[in-house]
Amino acid sequence: MILTRRAMMACAASFAATAPTAGLTQDALSIHVLKDPNCGCCTAWIEILRKEGFTVTTERSFGTLLIQHKLENGVPQNLASCHTGEIEGYMVEGHVPGADIRKLLAERPDAVGLAVPGMPYGSPGMGPEDEREAYDVFLIRKDGSTEVFTSYQAA
Repeated sequence: MILTRRAMMACAASFAATAPTAGLTQDALSIHVLKDPNCGCCTAWIEILRKEGFTVTTERSFGTLLIQHKLENGVPQNLASCHTGEIEGYMVEGHVPGADIRKLLAERPDAVGLAVPGMPYGSPGMGPEDEREAYDVFLIRKDGSTEVFTSYQAA
């Protein structure tokens, strides 16, 4: 196949037209996750986010270093879970659904971020949603107070 100058110019023009918007969606949905490399449920949560369109980077973190990172960034110890994400200045602690992360980014509250304490069965990465136990996603305010951001009823 011979590539003509006209075909090459058309290809370049179509690439140039889409290039400015290609990175915008990815940048808006890029989340960095600190996790224990041996944790299977953390990996499952990350894969769910990827399937939902998030670009996920990960960093290995262990024990007290991970706990210290959470505390230094405003995640109260009573809301801790097994992994911590960071997205656009917000902390995302535990098995928070992707829809709640998107809602947080759309509403932009003056807050530390979101948390699902513990590891509730049926939350993203913790077993089938159709067998889920009831759980809440909490909004962590900068003053340390919390409020329910979203409630999920038992399936």
